[in-house]
Amino acid sequence: MDRGNQTRVTEFLLLGLSGKPDQEEILFGMFLWIYLVTIIGNFLIILAISCDSHLHTPMYFFLANLSCVDICFSSVTVPKMLVNHILGSESISYVECMIQIYFFITFSNMDGFLLSVMAYDRYVAICSPLHYTIIMRPKLCVLLVAISWIITNLHALLHTLLMVQLTFCYNNVVHHFFCDPYPILKLSCSDTFINDLIVFTVGGLVFLTPFTCIIASYVYIFSNVLKLPSVHGIRKALSTCGSHITVVSLFYGAILGIYMRPSSSYSVQDTVATVIFTVVTPLVNPFIYSLRNRDMKGALRKLMIRF
Repeated sequence: MDRGNQTRVTEFLLLGLSGKPDQEEILFGMFLWIYLVTIIGNFLIILAISCDSHLHTPMYFFLANLSCVDICFSSVTVPKMLVNHILGSESISYVECMIQIYFFITFSNMDGFLLSVMAYDRYVAICSPLHYTIIMRPKLCVLLVAISWIITNLHALLHTLLMVQLTFCYNNVVHHFFCDPYPILKLSCSDTFINDLIVFTVGGLVFLTPFTCIIASYVYIFSNVLKLPSVHGIRKALSTCGSHITVVSLFYGAILGIYMRPSSSYSVQDTVATVIFTVVTPLVNPFIYSLRNRDMKGALRKLMIRF
């Protein structure tokens, strides 16, 4: 690369998922539908929990926060893609791209932290039911969510500040529908060793900590459940975890192995998994929790009758 004639990039070109106009039309309609359903579904979850006093418990407090994060998470990437399609443009400014990276990292990690907090809540409910109200008091619930927000924002700030230190030259084409940090790193004509190192150290720690907490929680849950004397008791205990396990499997199944390797090995095929956890996961979360939860279905039914 000739570094003598470098021109600093002021915008990036987002080529989308296919790069073919006819396919992009179909993807536009699909993404628009998914985004609207995601916003409406998660908003209804938040509204139902807020309006039903029976759902003012730690579990539903965390669920309302998860729905709020899912709305924000989906709104970071999809609207820009939809607007660009309508305007017939592929560009996103350098500043917009860095902002998108910041919030993408924040909300994606926040999803993981909330899922780990919810796993801890289920652990306390099943393994220490008599002490549940004492342990999961409102102050602790707010503190857990607040600490999660602080950690995820600081982590996103670290990565974004390191990203803006890089130089981007003539190559500004991103084979994606948003500013995913890893494809962006590949475009830099600077040395990205520090960025990759932080990804594997700090990023790996932030990613693996909530995941490890989830695994540990369910190890304790299953070990205690298996000690129950009746099959009915086992089924009842596990039924309270079914929705959470489904969401965790979908979320971590999509991202495990993609963002835990060098940016140089990131390929176009990885965008499929990225779409699953950036677009599909926020969509299905409200359906998983509402369809498998009798209290949630009852609250939604009351909400519909009220309006």
